[in-house]
Amino acid sequence: MIGIWTALAAAIGFGVTAALGKWFIPFLQRVKFGQTIREEGPKWHAGKSGTPTMGGIMFIIGIVAAVAVCLPIYYAFLRQNNSLQVAETWLMTVKVVGGLLMALAFGAVGFLDDYIKVVKKRNLGLRAWQKLILQFLVAGAYLVSVFLSGGTSQTMIPFAGMVDLGIAYWILSLFIIVGMVNAVNFTDGIDGLNGSVTFFYCIFFMLISSFLNMGGMSILAVASAGGCMGFLLWNFNPAKVFMGDTGSLFLGGMVCALAFGTDLPVLLFPLGIVYILEILSVVLQVSYFKLTHGKRLFKMSPIHHHFEMCGWGEMKICIVASAVTILMGIGCVFLVLLGCL
Repeated sequence: MIGIWTALAAAIGFGVTAALGKWFIPFLQRVKFGQTIREEGPKWHAGKSGTPTMGGIMFIIGIVAAVAVCLPIYYAFLRQNNSLQVAETWLMTVKVVGGLLMALAFGAVGFLDDYIKVVKKRNLGLRAWQKLILQFLVAGAYLVSVFLSGGTSQTMIPFAGMVDLGIAYWILSLFIIVGMVNAVNFTDGIDGLNGSVTFFYCIFFMLISSFLNMGGMSILAVASAGGCMGFLLWNFNPAKVFMGDTGSLFLGGMVCALAFGTDLPVLLFPLGIVYILEILSVVLQVSYFKLTHGKRLFKMSPIHHHFEMCGWGEMKICIVASAVTILMGIGCVFLVLLGCL
C-alpha cells in the first residue's frame, strides 16, 4: 500500500510545483526579484542577470502540499486496517514532520537571505555569522525534538552494526546537518544542477525507506523528488527561474531530514558525495589561496565552476553529477538490501 501513497505524493509534488511556474515566475518578474550575478563568476553568466530568483518557493509549496495530503491519509489507512507497522512509531512521525519543519526553517533562513539581497540590494545578504547562528538553532531544535521523542545516540555503521556514540552523536549530528545544508547550498550555481542531484538523492531514499518499511519517510522523500522534477521544468538550461537560497537551504534541510529520519546519516557521505565535493572544493580553494598567498588550486570554486572553466557545458555537468549520485545510490541500496546497514 505504500506504493499508492508515494505515487500520489510524487504526482502532487510534481504537479503543484510545475503548475506554479505558470504564474509565480511572471510574479517574480513583476516585483523585480531578479538574480544579481557576481562579477567574479564566469563571464558568460552575465546574461543570467535579472533571472527571477527565490523560485524555491514553488517546490516548497508543492512538497508541503503533497505531504499534507498523503501523510494523514496514509496513517489513517493504517489505523483503520489495524496495520500500523512497527516502523510507523511516534518517533518516526516526529522525524517525518520534524524533518519537514526543519527544512522549512532552513528555507526561511534562505528567504531572509534572498530578501536582503534582492529587496535591500545588499549583494551578500545575511552576514556569514548571522546565517550560521540561525542554522545551528534550526538544526539544534530538530535534534532536541528527536531526543525528546525517544531518539537515541545509536547509529548504524556499515559492516559494524549499531554503535552508540553517546553525547558525541548529538554534537556530531549538529555540525553534520549545518555542514551538509551549506554543501547543498554551494551546489546551486548552474542551471539544473542542484535540482537534478537532489531529485536522484530523494529517489534513492524513497527506495531505502520503502525497503525499511518506513512509509511516512518514503512519502516525504518522493514528494521532494516530485517537487524537484517539477522545478526542473523551469530550471533546466536556460533557466527561467533560480531557486535562490530559499530553495537550496530548504533542500539542504530535506537532504538531512531523510538521512537522519531513516537512522542512516552515514549515507549522507556516499549518496551526498556531489554536495560534499562542492563544499570541499571551496574549503580547499580558500585554504590553498591563503597558504600560497594568492595561488589557486581550481580555476574557480565551487568545483562545478571549475569544470565550466575547463569547457564543460552546464548540461554535461548536471548529467555527470547525476550519474555519480545514481551510482552511489545503487551502492547504498545494495548495502541496505544485503543487511550491511
